[in-house]
Amino acid sequence: MKLNKNSFKLIKENENKYKFIILNKIKYIYISIYNKNIDKNDLIKSKLKDKKIKEIENKSNKLKKDNIYNNFDIKLKEPIYILNLHKDTVYCFTILKDGRLASGSYDSRIIIYNKKTYQLDFEIKEHRGAINCIITLSSGILASCSWDSSIKLFNIIGNEKKIMQTLNYHTDEVFKIIELKNKTLVSCSNDNFVIFYNKDKIKNKYVPYHKLSVNNYCFNIIETKDNEICYSEKDKTIYFYNVLQKQIMSKINDIDLNTYTIGGFTMINKKLLLIPGINQISIININNLLVKTIYVPNSSYIIGVCLLNENILLTGDNSRTIIQWEIEGDNLIFKSKKENAHNGAIFSIIKTEDGHIITGSDDKSIKIWQNNN
Repeated sequence: MKLNKNSFKLIKENENKYKFIILNKIKYIYISIYNKNIDKNDLIKSKLKDKKIKEIENKSNKLKKDNIYNNFDIKLKEPIYILNLHKDTVYCFTILKDGRLASGSYDSRIIIYNKKTYQLDFEIKEHRGAINCIITLSSGILASCSWDSSIKLFNIIGNEKKIMQTLNYHTDEVFKIIELKNKTLVSCSNDNFVIFYNKDKIKNKYVPYHKLSVNNYCFNIIETKDNEICYSEKDKTIYFYNVLQKQIMSKINDIDLNTYTIGGFTMINKKLLLIPGINQISIININNLLVKTIYVPNSSYIIGVCLLNENILLTGDNSRTIIQWEIEGDNLIFKSKKENAHNGAIFSIIKTEDGHIITGSDDKSIKIWQNNN
């Protein structure tokens, strides 16, 4: 049945929520739409196909999941699980494409957990040094980088893993790896280089196509906008680099970087970049490079950072405290804190698709915090 404007019906349930119904001979499809994110008039005019319908449904589901954190308060929570499977600092997390948690540690292992019970599914022991960063690529591939100077790509299916590729183009510790929106991989290292990789479609392998030399070791990289990355150097300078033009567009000196943190850079929204520091957090407007400083009392190093939604941010520090912030414009407003959340510094924080918060620490433990809202 061909869809047209008469196939659609829009029912307003309240100020912010609509019930979108597509009528055909086979089924009714109900999609919750938040009017600030989706233009309902454009939606009705569109001739939607099944793929477009699915995209809207997925966006709606994501909005609903994000909004569950609006009333979240870490101060009132206690962990529902405490995991002690690692033998050293739990440094990084990622969520696999099937929704399972993966953790990386200074013990050189990556552990994959059961989605429902958080018990051990299996572990990966392919690196010869501490794991600094793990990410899930848009293809579903798990990527990891390590003190052993390598980047490894794994295909994870069930409880089986296959090494797809090992990238050995750095000569020292690889601190971080990211995937840009255009599917380019970028890595930074203690060897004073940032390397860009494209996928060779014939060989189905990533190959480096550009090597950026930096003045000092590069600890952090993040994509700030299309074809632009921001990276930091040891001398407390951050640079904004155009990937297509292969040149530095601007830089900011004397940012109080916390070089104790790998991967702490976070885009709060499309224009605001958060940089954790020592006793403070810097908020940079990437459009005009204005810097706002938020001082954090009784906290030496801000380490773990997790954006729950457009309104709520969590930070972890080496004083064992999780702080919950409200985002108001280009400012962070203290909301609450959970002291002694771990017995050591809180290095990593991530949210899950079912609304849980997960933290990792140098006390070797992982804690799962439930959102009861």
